This record gives sequence, structure tokens and C-alpha cells, in this order.
Amino acid sequence: GWRQSQHNIRKIKKLFRKAQKMKRSTSKNPAKQAARQDLIKPAHHAYLEMVESFLKKVRETVKLLRDGELAGKDELQELERFIKHAERQIDQIRRRVLAGEIIPHNEKVFSVFEEHTEWICKGKAGVPQELGLRVCILEDQYGFVLHHHVMQKQTDEAVAIFMVHETKSRFAGLSSCSFDKGFYTPQNRRDFVEMLDMPILPKKGRLSEADRERQFAEEFVQGRQQHPAVESGINALENHGLDRCPDHGLEGFIRYVGLAVVARNLQILGHLIQQRTLQQQKRSACIRKALARKRQ
Repeated sequence: GWRQSQHNIRKIKKLFRKAQKMKRSTSKNPAKQAARQDLIKPAHHAYLEMVESFLKKVRETVKLLRDGELAGKDELQELERFIKHAERQIDQIRRRVLAGEIIPHNEKVFSVFEEHTEWICKGKAGVPQELGLRVCILEDQYGFVLHHHVMQKQTDEAVAIFMVHETKSRFAGLSSCSFDKGFYTPQNRRDFVEMLDMPILPKKGRLSEADRERQFAEEFVQGRQQHPAVESGINALENHGLDRCPDHGLEGFIRYVGLAVVARNLQILGHLIQQRTLQQQKRSACIRKALARKRQ
């Protein structure tokens, strides 16, 4: 019962494209906008009706496959997973387009293949949004990544204390740490004062006199001047594989992040060893030249 699969896909895509194009009007005329709205809903009705008819057929096929033991358990689970995605998308289209409801952000899924994918608003020119997962890193003054954390449905201020606490448990000598403004909350600043000798946490928004005095202190300014070095560390991690993760699933993503951090730390270690070797070679060359002069 699944002949003409390519033809069926083309029929669905045709209705999908029609509904998609209906929403691209940029007219400012209220009459044209109302006329376009009258066309949008029937187009979506037709699209949903066809998709639901195929979805009903898929459920029947899955039942036949299960009853006749004609497919493996993993394959059936995969089919059922995509059925749930389809049911959710149909429900959200009906609520958003036909009922005019605003879909809450926590109900949205941005990838049916990698369900952990999140919508990241960077707030930067050129790339205002990205799809993926945030990764927080803590880097020392030599460029080594001391700790990293994959942030699932978390923001910067929620992981700040955790990052410092976990790092101090491994490296007790950590006494100062610099953060972006996104990590600031009044509670975080109070906690950092107890955890660190010199927390460099700039405040968001307007500064009070006390905050201005704190942020313009010499130690604070020196710490902030060193902070941009972490940007090169972020770029280096992207070059070591974190620009795009080829592994599948959340576990694969977390594993891939860890491997990228290890690769970056090995590169830094290798660079330090290389520089030390070069210095030793230069020192040896200078000693040989000095001895040669004395002999002359």
C-alpha cells in the first residue's frame, strides 16, 4: 500500500509550498492583508488534511508490521517517534495558524533528528540566532580549559557558581575569575566574594557609585583586559570540532565536546613544549658561540 512514494511526497510538498508562500505577503494594505488571511487558512486546512490521511495510513502500517513481526523493535520505535513529532507539529500548526494561538517556546522542537537542539539568541550582528547547545568553558591564564559544561536549557547566570565550584574542587589555587556581563546577578556577585579573592564580574545596566568604584579599581581593570583572550580559546575549540558536531544524540554531543577540549589542551601543551625546546636550543647555541669566542 505504499507505492508511488515519490509522488506522495511531491503532493505533500506542493501543498506545503502553497501554504508557505501564502504567508510571505508584505503588503501594508489592511484589505489585502485580510484577503490574504482568508486564503492562508484554507491552504493550511488542505495541507493538514493530506498529512493526517498519510499519518493514519502510517499508524495502520505500523500495526500490521508489529502484528506480523515483519520489522525489528528499533525500526518500529523509530517510526513511532516520528509519528509523535508529526502529531505535535499538526497540533501546533492548527493552534497557531487556524486558532491564532501563540505557541510557548518550551513546546517548540527545532530538530526532529536532534531533539536536544535549542534556539540560541546571540544578539550579535550578522548571526543573531543559532541552533545548537551552549557550552560554557573556564580557561586559565595559559590557555588550558580547566572545566567545561554543556548547558541544557540553561543560561549563563545559572551556571556561573557551578562552574567556579567545580573548578575549585579540582584546582584549589583558583583565586580570581573574569566573567561576561551575562553571568551577573546580585546573588552571584555575593557568592563569588566568598569563593574567590578577586571576582571580576561586571554589572549589567547602570552602575551605582559603589559599583563604579569597584569596576574601575586597578585589579578589576587588569582582569578585564585579560578576559578577551578567552575568545581565541572559543575560536580554537570551534577549529577543533565544535563548530559543527557530527555525532548523534545528546550523549554524542557531550562526548564530542569533551574530545574537542582534550584536543585543545593537547595543542596548548604541545605548543609549550615546542617553545621550551626552542628556547633550550637557542640557549645551547648561545653557549656554544660564547665558548668558541673564548677559545679564539
